[in-house]
Amino acid sequence: MDVTKLNTALLEIINSRQELASIDYNNPKYDDLEEKLHDLEDDFMENFGDDLERALQDIHDEYCPDSDVLVPIAYIAKKYVVSDQGEYSVPPTEGVFVEMDDFPGKDTKLVILPSPPRIALTIGTEKQQIVWTAR
Repeated sequence: MDVTKLNTALLEIINSRQELASIDYNNPKYDDLEEKLHDLEDDFMENFGDDLERALQDIHDEYCPDSDVLVPIAYIAKKYVVSDQGEYSVPPTEGVFVEMDDFPGKDTKLVILPSPPRIALTIGTEKQQIVWTAR
């Protein structure tokens, strides 16, 4: 897997999602932006879907075997926060819910982060750990 290309594709999707979220549905640009986003997601799945699905399956097997693996684009958050140092994070509300016996009563989620491409496990609102990094 070409990590640089993966990261570039991931950032394009993130930026397109944020641009789309920043405009009103009635905006004349909305439909074109939405179509562009769908094309980026399709290309992402075609180029990186199989590798990411394997990584996600391994993560699910280890951490949350009772949860189904979804398509990789489902794990891309709707909202990212970028620090002054250019590091990406997500609010604890973002990600795909997974069931984990190790953390009963806590919301646990998986989410894909860019720069470098990685998958984080969010536990409740206070903890996030990286469970996979693209190589």
